[in-house]
Amino acid sequence: MQCVSSIPSLSTPAGTIQRVTTFKLLGLHLDASLSWTTHINTIVSKANKRLYFLKQLKRAGVPPHQLLHFYTAVIRPVLEYASPVWHYSITRGQSYQLESIQKRAVHITFSDTRGMSYPNVLFVANLNSLKDRRDRLSRSFSIIFANQIPAYTTFFHLPTTLLSFPGYVLPHLSLVQSHQPKSFNHF
Repeated sequence: MQCVSSIPSLSTPAGTIQRVTTFKLLGLHLDASLSWTTHINTIVSKANKRLYFLKQLKRAGVPPHQLLHFYTAVIRPVLEYASPVWHYSITRGQSYQLESIQKRAVHITFSDTRGMSYPNVLFVANLNSLKDRRDRLSRSFSIIFANQIPAYTTFFHLPTTLLSFPGYVLPHLSLVQSHQPKSFNHF
């Protein structure tokens, strides 16, 4: 693996492209080490700021069911944005950081949940853990992606001769029949 500093600069007719260690693309914070630390820290910080508003609503006397609705509509989407992309790559500690935001939101909403175990807190609020929600969402996304996007299965429809590279020939692949809706027009 090459060190980032040993990779030559990329130049275009418009000028040299600046090398960065992190950047934001479509709401996801990506870094040079391909870890999700920056992204998780950013969304945890953003969610913590929104928890402040949940506390203010609680102090204003908003009923618990409306506080819970605020959490599920305003805070939880921040914690789950694009989760099929990063869910299986985060550490246990990062997952715990996300769950702790939900636990704090439920404690704010239902004061009597303090001291309860997290599964009991979820039961009181009638919520699933964020990890379970990410698992379900990621599986659903994969199934939809695999069954409905023709380009996803294109690799397996290529003739075997196109699947060889200089100096290496892939073993014979049994071509997979895809189950695509008849409404797709293939060019």
